[in-house]
Parts: sequence; C-alpha cells; structure tokens
Amino acid sequence: MAKLNLLEPGTEAPYFEALDQHEKLVKLTDFRGKKLVLYFYPKDMTPGCTVEAKNLRDNYEILKKEGLEVVGVSTDDVESHKKFAAKHNLPFSLLADPEKKIVKAYGVWGKKKMFGKEYEGTHRITYIIDEEGKILDVIKKVKTKEHAQQILERLQKLNK
Repeated sequence: MAKLNLLEPGTEAPYFEALDQHEKLVKLTDFRGKKLVLYFYPKDMTPGCTVEAKNLRDNYEILKKEGLEVVGVSTDDVESHKKFAAKHNLPFSLLADPEKKIVKAYGVWGKKKMFGKEYEGTHRITYIIDEEGKILDVIKKVKTKEHAQQILERLQKLNK
C-alpha cells in the first residue's frame, strides 16, 4: 500500500461539509458533543464496501448506545449513495465527495494496486473523532465483516 498522509490521534479533525444520500448538508460541527465514526470506503455497491456498510448497519444500535454517530464517505455522488443506502437500508449518512475534498483532507486518497494495475483511489480507513472534534483513533486495517466490533474494541481501549 502506498504511503498515505493519515492524520494522527490528538490532531484536530479537518472541517467538512457535504451532501448525504438525502441531499441534506452534513457538517463536522453537527457532531459537536458526540463521538463520530467517520469511515472512508472506496465505492458504493462493491462487495467489500457492501459487507462493511451492512456490518455497520447491523450493529448501528449498539454503536449508538455507545454514544457513536456513524458517517460514511466515498467519492461517489449523491445519486449513487441514494441507491446504495436504499438497497441496503442504511440508517446513517453517506457523504458524497466527488471533488475529493474530504478524502484528501483526511489523507485517505492515494495510490492503490489491483490486479497489478496502479491507480488513485480511496483507501478503507476509519477515524474515530471525539466530542471536541479531535481525532481519537485511526483504524488502518479495517475488517469489513467485523468493522463495528473493531470500533467498539478501540473505544474500550481508549476508555481505559
């Protein structure tokens, strides 16, 4: 994997605002006073991204009980997010970032390799942001089938 310019825990989360699948403007400041799971994923409707989104959906109530809000970000447009969220009944916002402002601000856009070909794309990275807008943790090796569990384990370690 190419060297990404990921943000470090303790640093200020970059401000963002973007439309979600409901064409609602979602901003970082909407989550002041709450912990935010900001997960970046490559593409709507792809196998790994679908598994990850469904895992977060299936564990959404548990995450909410732990005081976490969940927001997904990809470079897909609002229309694509609309279809993806509707098809899989996703209860959280998916932010459209076709201009790549958010993915670049969070350092998750970079070189990738698939089938021997190199290309630029979004890396599967999750940030946990605290109530003050600071980065608490970064999950660099996301397990799509057990992502919610990973988040909860990280949170448990942080609370010790």
